[in-house]
Amino acid sequence: MTDPLPSLVCSSCGREYDAHAWRCDCGAPLDVAAPPTDRAADPLPERPPDSWIDTRAGLWSFEPFLPVDRRVSLGEGLTPLVDAPEWDAEFKPEYVFPTGSFKDRGATVTLSLADALGVERVVEDSSGNAGAAIATYAARAGVDAEIYVPASIKPAKRRAIERTGATPVPIEGSREDVTAACVDAVENGDAWYASHAWNPAFFAGTATVAYEICAQRGWTAPDAVVTPLGHGTLFLGAYRGFRALVDAGWIDSLPKMLGAQAAGYAPIADELHGRDGQRNDVADGIQIREPVRRDQILDAIADSGGDAVAVPEFDTEDALAALRSRGFDVEPTCAVAPAALDTYRERGAVAPDDDVVVALTGSGLKIQ
Repeated sequence: MTDPLPSLVCSSCGREYDAHAWRCDCGAPLDVAAPPTDRAADPLPERPPDSWIDTRAGLWSFEPFLPVDRRVSLGEGLTPLVDAPEWDAEFKPEYVFPTGSFKDRGATVTLSLADALGVERVVEDSSGNAGAAIATYAARAGVDAEIYVPASIKPAKRRAIERTGATPVPIEGSREDVTAACVDAVENGDAWYASHAWNPAFFAGTATVAYEICAQRGWTAPDAVVTPLGHGTLFLGAYRGFRALVDAGWIDSLPKMLGAQAAGYAPIADELHGRDGQRNDVADGIQIREPVRRDQILDAIADSGGDAVAVPEFDTEDALAALRSRGFDVEPTCAVAPAALDTYRERGAVAPDDDVVVALTGSGLKIQ
């Protein structure tokens, strides 16, 4: 018996596709239309059961919300929620994962779908973390992988990809040039695009961060959630997870979704507030000038009463030093989120008595 597979729908024109597709013919990204019929046969209870989180299952505890059965897993998920009194917030250390970043959330679901589809080779484009995650889970699945990376990728991240047996394909130029080269390979070859920006299964995986946060808080949502924001892989996934819990009646309201972008690479913040002429080359993991799901990110901000800000390089460096001095060994891109929290408090977007969760997205060990 084969696993039930999701159907996909275009986010722009509404055209439907099967699970092999990665982009609509109109050029817009696809989303999971609905859970497969067999997976949706039993309705969700009115409230989550007390035993909902099975620590042996990790993020797959939330399988009823996911578009595919667990097939490729390394026990990922259920990262801790840690009190951070110096920031008057709670931190979600998303670097406590098999490959050291939150991208494992999307990789386990994406490669589980690839396995269910019988895919033999995947490709991905990445500045490091997503590539390492896809390469690692492809190795777990016994699937060949090619990872298109910037020629300037940090050596440690390239080695992480190579150690899995995957093939890094270095591309000169901008981050957008890397994506363009990867898309050309997809369209001219026989590989399946396991993209953290395009593939809807990846976003279904990152939505589990919202389920975990609420479960760890006794099924209450925080007032605000701050994440780094490049392609919006975690930001948009988290929003969708919180929205699913509101729609299920498991939480009462959406938290404000607050994005932290790198100055000079901040298309969402620039659209909302205008450019300030600064540049942040430290936060290399979110140097995305043209996010694939730009309109969906803006919609998530509007729906949640959220915002996005551009974080300068010096604020990122100060926040990184503060994080590391208090035991959070993270990569520089992570630091934009706590730095942005200070900005949001200064602007009044976060009130003094708000409960805030800040996502720390990647390990500092991967940049050595």
